Amino acid sequence: MDRKILHCDMNAFFASVELLEHPELREVPVAVAGDPDSRHGIVVAKNEPAKRAGVVTAETVQSARRKCPDIVFLPPHHEKYRYYSEKINQVYLEYTDQVEPFSVDESWLDVTGSETLFGPAPQIADEIRRRIREQFGLTLSAGVSWNKTFAKMGSEYKKPDATTVITRENYRELLWPLPVGEFFFIGKATAERLNALHIYTVGELAQADPKLLQRRFGQHGTDLLRAVNGLDDEPVRRWGDRDDAKSVGHGLTFRRDLLGFEDVSLAVTELADRVCSRMRRYGMKAYGVKIEITTPDFRKVSRQRKLQTPVTTGAAIRRAAMELIREAGYLDKPIRLLTVTAIHLEREDAPEQLSIYDMMQAEPQQVQAPDEVPAEYGGKDREADQKLEQAMDAIRSKYGRSAIRYARGVGNDLGIDE
Repeated sequence: MDRKILHCDMNAFFASVELLEHPELREVPVAVAGDPDSRHGIVVAKNEPAKRAGVVTAETVQSARRKCPDIVFLPPHHEKYRYYSEKINQVYLEYTDQVEPFSVDESWLDVTGSETLFGPAPQIADEIRRRIREQFGLTLSAGVSWNKTFAKMGSEYKKPDATTVITRENYRELLWPLPVGEFFFIGKATAERLNALHIYTVGELAQADPKLLQRRFGQHGTDLLRAVNGLDDEPVRRWGDRDDAKSVGHGLTFRRDLLGFEDVSLAVTELADRVCSRMRRYGMKAYGVKIEITTPDFRKVSRQRKLQTPVTTGAAIRRAAMELIREAGYLDKPIRLLTVTAIHLEREDAPEQLSIYDMMQAEPQQVQAPDEVPAEYGGKDREADQKLEQAMDAIRSKYGRSAIRYARGVGNDLGIDE
């Protein structure tokens, strides 16, 4: 018997929560965004009138204003979103204990065992939509299917405030005509690579040569082929059942573009410190580092590297990140936004297993400047970094993050102090 899975996706969640206190703005274009006068300002959510005007998530407030001169910007209040997210998930839990949040405004529910109590899965979805609307003044779209992927696609199919049922009989009719870039887990870069193979729709992907997809995309290609053919069999987790984080990252858009070694070094030092503070708080260690650069003309550049041995310190993450930026050719080119991410995380007490391939890899070279530490990094240097950063953790835990920081980051003109 097929499972009955719901995917509940709140409609324009951040904007809808903000409009609860501004009902007079419901019919005008509204976006939740950062400071409209700052380069940090990007659109994080928009209501339906703003969406119809062409405003999209993650574009700058300046770009949104050019598209829609009468748009109203409201500041985000993340504590409100967390509050409503918790309340809404508690409603879901009245129907099943298999509730798996996907983000603050999305959750999967497995209601297979709930139908004898509450009726068919589409009826449960409609009842949940009604309750959320009446109790909180918010709306959601629900997808109903036999697997998580198609349930997610169902919640995207019709908005706002709708239920879409995707069955074994209709999924080809509903999903296969869609552009391949609209399918769950297919981003812009993957869609472009698929288009280059003359794969433009979900249906064309579903009927593509498995060997070709495996050769071009590796395991991801195989997974995509299974997903578009309805073969996803991943279960919905029970509430509270969580995997350990697999990555921890932090990014900043700077008050002015980074340009030159000193700017980049300062930014990376701050970002690596923030990343590793969180990573240590989670009790994790990193086997890899990733950097993502956004240029002033919004071009994206990304590099990553697997490390020979796991690391826990900002100093080690910084060294690898600086080398990746050097390899990308951006130590002397302008950078608008920079993100540093610790990847391939494992529990700090997990045993280390090195393959022959791992042991043959060279450690990242040190990008040196006159005030930099020597390239050799290990033994006493590594131990000193660990002791220093553990001491910083202890001070911040007692007095707050701003109680201690690197002197070179104080009073800078990049906006890092903010």
